[in-house]
Amino acid sequence: MNPPLVSKTILSNPFHSKINTSSPMKDAHVSKTNLSNSTPCFSALSSSSSNNSISCSNSETDESPLSSQRFSIQNVNYQFSTKCISMPNSHSHRSLAVLSGHVGPVSCLAVCGEFILSASQGRDIIVWQKPDMRFFAKFGHGDGSVKALVSIGNKVFTAHQDSRIRVWKVSRSSENVFKLVDTLPTTKDYWGKFMKQSNYVQTRRHHKHLWIEHADSISCLTVNNGLIYSGSWDKTLKVWRLSDLKCLESIKAHDDAINGLAACKGIVYSASADGKIKAWGKEGKKDSHCLKGVLEGHKDVSFNSVVVSDDGKWVYGGGSDGFVIGWEGNGSFENWKLVSETKAHNMAVLSMCLMGGFLCSGSADKNIGIWKREAFGKLCKVDVISGHEGPVKCLQASSNRIDGGFMLYSGSLDRSVRVWWVPRNNNNAQVEEENSPATLSTLNQSIISC
Repeated sequence: MNPPLVSKTILSNPFHSKINTSSPMKDAHVSKTNLSNSTPCFSALSSSSSNNSISCSNSETDESPLSSQRFSIQNVNYQFSTKCISMPNSHSHRSLAVLSGHVGPVSCLAVCGEFILSASQGRDIIVWQKPDMRFFAKFGHGDGSVKALVSIGNKVFTAHQDSRIRVWKVSRSSENVFKLVDTLPTTKDYWGKFMKQSNYVQTRRHHKHLWIEHADSISCLTVNNGLIYSGSWDKTLKVWRLSDLKCLESIKAHDDAINGLAACKGIVYSASADGKIKAWGKEGKKDSHCLKGVLEGHKDVSFNSVVVSDDGKWVYGGGSDGFVIGWEGNGSFENWKLVSETKAHNMAVLSMCLMGGFLCSGSADKNIGIWKREAFGKLCKVDVISGHEGPVKCLQASSNRIDGGFMLYSGSLDRSVRVWWVPRNNNNAQVEEENSPATLSTLNQSIISC
């Protein structure tokens, strides 16, 4: 698919990552490549917080994840590729499917049990069913450009350009329909606060909002320990309780737009156009969050995304200069150290995801980098995936039992979602075996069969 004026979009469209708020545009020129000689660092704030281990699993709800057993399968508009793309002395990935149907550039992805959810700037959200990636449902028309989405149990939370978070649930009365059940802030939250003048904060000159409201586009969402966190171009981080959808906190987190969030073990990491990644956590028995530490990147370079490993030991930030910068921690924020500065792409890093010891990076250069985390957190390139005709805005990965690899899903400004299979090892003998006709046939059957 060749969407119109893709090259123009690269020059003027910010890819929904804000870097310079002095510009009248809402997005930033993330293709900036100049780099200073300053060294990234980590500054810690002393605290007496406990180091209790908290699970990162999505156990915030007793409701079961979405299931397709009570739904019918609809027709699909997709393409399959059986051509194996290989690189010398590296992993051999495979392109399994190209999913089309979005009316605008794909802005975000989420893995939800046996489903993949993709959303676009065209306001539509499409549900694809694994393993054959068939079209399952479509919802969200007319609710503003979708910037981010997460799924918890049988609910989906979507963040929009109109500064609202919408909550969707599978309708029990109609098949293949996601029903809008609430909008954040909730009406109940509004009624409880709008009468008191002390609940208003000044966001711009002559403009005031309730502190529970975002004053600009919501760019990212993450969930941890029964809470949902939202980051916005208004520079604030808000905390919502999943049980009753009440806004608990509003934190003036950064000096510029927040572009990415990640959470693990009770710590939330926010990546911003101000060139910093900040760590937030609760102090002792207090309910409110406080700043735990600051990871600083290259001078005058925006962080567009952030990821954290399952054990919370490794944090990586993707910058507008094409670098992926990594830090190692040991639970004490005073002892975090810089371990990796990798020139991952020729243009801005727009998205990242982790799958075990692998880091995947999507870029404005239209490519996806596959990196293996080596000893001491350094990144070793094992593959480069190409195929998109526009910048890679979002990435998600899920484990796969076939040949020990994992599935990688990528969304692009070319309006397509692509499905890839990536092996976990780079043993040459095993790569040759994986490229055999028998193995390739098994893999293709798994994605094509109904």
